[in-house]
Amino acid sequence: METRLLTLTVNDRLDKALAQALTSLSRSAVQRLIAAGYVQVNDRTCTEPKFRVRIGDRVQVTIPDPEPTQPLPEPLPLDIVYEDEDLLVVNKPAGIAVHPGAGQTRGTLVNALLFHRPALANVGDPLRPGIVHRLDKETSGLVIVAKSASAHQALQAQFKARHVHKLYLALCVGAVHPPEGNINQPIGRHPRHRQRMAIVPSGRAALTHYATLARFALRDEPARTYSLVKARPITGRTHQLRVHFAASGFPIVGDAVYGARSDPLTRQLAPRQLLHAAALAFVSPSRGERVVVRAPLPEDFRQALRVLVRVQ
Repeated sequence: METRLLTLTVNDRLDKALAQALTSLSRSAVQRLIAAGYVQVNDRTCTEPKFRVRIGDRVQVTIPDPEPTQPLPEPLPLDIVYEDEDLLVVNKPAGIAVHPGAGQTRGTLVNALLFHRPALANVGDPLRPGIVHRLDKETSGLVIVAKSASAHQALQAQFKARHVHKLYLALCVGAVHPPEGNINQPIGRHPRHRQRMAIVPSGRAALTHYATLARFALRDEPARTYSLVKARPITGRTHQLRVHFAASGFPIVGDAVYGARSDPLTRQLAPRQLLHAAALAFVSPSRGERVVVRAPLPEDFRQALRVLVRVQ
């Protein structure tokens, strides 16, 4: 961590003045430092880039050490539900990213894995050691992690050949119709919102099998219906289940990107999408045996179901 003391020689916005004085930093980098509270003007922390400074103002800038280029071990809890010589399967809670990404280098599943199984650092991509597939941050459930390079390659081949069977449970808004069927719609980047996915004709083929397990209603608003469905994504497109159910008119409860934010159950009990990777079936690379692993519904999902009345 480095601290720099400056006496300003211009009357201007704080971010512009600092970018001019600190030539090694871009203006956007300076703005991030200001917003994060690393800048003091005349001994007072300033978090507003537009703040007007004057000639003679004393500014202290703290420049934190750069984030590590590779993830570091962290003593975070890890729920291992299956392990053999080739791999382990982890039940990931909602709210935890699988691996570090832009803006998040700590607190991920990978950080926890490296603490509990240090040898994983040498498996696969150094930024995603051991990771064969992923779940969205707000999706709970099962993730397979390879323990060796050979297992990593074998599991990747199984995913590519669609020999890994994935089963999800989702609570959807509305009475899903038909109650059982396939959603076969191509998925690609949203044409305007590039951080989102969408049904687009030029997208990649995406196929989901689903079946309704039960239908529910709100106790005080029986016209508000919900469907608990089991879904099997045959393909593995980004946000596939969330996009497919939303495009079919039955978004997943609590989905802040593709869902109905005004839904009363979402407002009350679902701060995240109620989507859970409940089961995985695959072949153990070295033993050649079929393995089936299951994970129960997490408490937040169960609590949402408790406030509903089953109607079918």
